[in-house]
Amino acid sequence: MSDTAPFPIRPARFRNPTEETPLVRRLAILAAVLGLALLVFAPLLVVFAEALAKGWLAAVTSLASRDALSAIKLTLLIAAISVPLNAAFGIAAAWAITKFDFRGKAFLITLIDLPFSVSPVVAGLCIVLMFGTNSLLGGWLVAQGFPVVFALPGIVLATMFVTFPFVARELIPVMIEQGRAEEEAALTLGASGWRVFRTVTLPNIRWALLYGVLLCNARAMGEFGAVAVVSGKIRGQTATMPITIEMLYNEYLSVAAFSMAALLTCLALITLLLKTALERRHADQLSAAHRH
Repeated sequence: MSDTAPFPIRPARFRNPTEETPLVRRLAILAAVLGLALLVFAPLLVVFAEALAKGWLAAVTSLASRDALSAIKLTLLIAAISVPLNAAFGIAAAWAITKFDFRGKAFLITLIDLPFSVSPVVAGLCIVLMFGTNSLLGGWLVAQGFPVVFALPGIVLATMFVTFPFVARELIPVMIEQGRAEEEAALTLGASGWRVFRTVTLPNIRWALLYGVLLCNARAMGEFGAVAVVSGKIRGQTATMPITIEMLYNEYLSVAAFSMAALLTCLALITLLLKTALERRHADQLSAAHRH
């Protein structure tokens, strides 16, 4: 028997796992573009088209009404209060989780992620049950002249609960990546805890912190479910921009509703542009934040 094979054996050509045929690549790109067009761009075009259906003057006039201005001011005020507080809480939580070892750390991380899994409506209902006039604490606060539900404090609490994870979740991976060596070296040289944080830790996390703050701000301005439960939807007092949009739309005031929606969309787009610019300019510093 001959030792040679009847047919020549050619070495197999191994294809790169990411290498696809031009047809497959084009179909994948087309599917992505169509998905974005249907789910993102088309609704945005409809919002702006409906807002300008009766011209610029009607849209601007609707935004200049007393209730609209009140909703805009309230939304910006809530964001101005809740975002810095969440930034402070997020820094403290990330510092505790990454710089110290203690029992219950995994449970604390789970609590930070809790707003991602709990419905905002349920969160608002919990605040009502805890601080409503029928509760012991809520009744006492109302008697002292500091109502929480159907007032600004309740809206701020609801917004903070929904947006709490954003800052902490951006900082924790970055601080884990950096480790503790620099802080320990600064402490060895005699620096105080506050100076270590101000001169070592904060400069290292500043871009991840800003990234988390931008995400937190965008979520705070657009929150509806939890705020709708605790605010009472009082026009001109506790109605934020998303709530005002719903109220105007239910009253068949389409131009006013879509004008407010267009303004809220513009605020979100500004936040998105800032986030994109931050990602492009400081991609290396932000890369660790995206590994979770």
